[in-house]
Amino acid sequence: MNQSTRRDFLKRAGSSAAALAVGAMALPAASASERKVHESMRFAICNETFFDLKWSQAKVFQFAAECGYEGVEIAPFTINTDVTKITSSERATLRKDAAAAGVEICGLHWILSKTEGGYNLTSPDKEVRAKTSKYLGELARFCADLGGDVMIFGSPMQRNRPDEVTKTISMVEAYRNATETLAAVVPTLEATGVTIAMEPLSTWETNFLLTSDDTVRLAKMVDSPWVKMMLDCKAMWAMEPWPIPDVIRRQRNSFIHFHANDPNLQGPGFGELDFVPIFAALKEVDFKRWVSVEVFDYTPGPERLAIESIKYMKQCLARA
Repeated sequence: MNQSTRRDFLKRAGSSAAALAVGAMALPAASASERKVHESMRFAICNETFFDLKWSQAKVFQFAAECGYEGVEIAPFTINTDVTKITSSERATLRKDAAAAGVEICGLHWILSKTEGGYNLTSPDKEVRAKTSKYLGELARFCADLGGDVMIFGSPMQRNRPDEVTKTISMVEAYRNATETLAAVVPTLEATGVTIAMEPLSTWETNFLLTSDDTVRLAKMVDSPWVKMMLDCKAMWAMEPWPIPDVIRRQRNSFIHFHANDPNLQGPGFGELDFVPIFAALKEVDFKRWVSVEVFDYTPGPERLAIESIKYMKQCLARA
């Protein structure tokens, strides 16, 4: 799915989500050795935000720093649709340019977007699952080479129960297949120090992992400190039976990354979602990792979205 197609799909579907409720589950809190420890939560932005501007990555890093962001989250397809073709020299340059701008590359998102390898997390085909595991390992090496420590597994098209087999593959089978696919990557994740953070998404994006409890269930099945969960505001707003601050409190030991956006698919502060209670909850659970701005509707313009989103978030954090 290309850039414009993905945005158009999300914009068309944004008002059609329904909530689901399942039993509560929780994971052990990550240890200091499993993640970077900071004094407080920090703000990042996805480099995909500036994709249509055709900026160099160096300019993206510099602009992000000028806005006040401390981190940038990389969508691999913005560098190359095949991560194995990103050379060691290109990786070193990305890391050097980020450091020169004064930002960190915190991790990756849209990790399977625009790939052409036929990857799928839940496929009933064992060979497809095996090559998906192998490619996820390559992504983990890329992430580590950039200095990141988390890969956000959103990529709805590559985790869906495939349409042609939806009637024959049960949800139980989908969980089993996904568990096998992720478990095979764990040795590489441990070796690189990179965690996969599975992202709950809504029914208008995917048919697998729709709520935070669904996602915690999968992480518990994999049973590794290197497979956890992240939370996304638009998805929580659409799918969770509780307000977003309550989801944060409920899953306090289960998530290691946070995407900030409005249900209207623009940035924080560009819609009606109040982020003061959200940041109050993040402070309450002592969240000390990245809050990353991820938007899908760039109508206000990428630069304005970047500037005003962080300004709004800082105001909300101060009031929380």
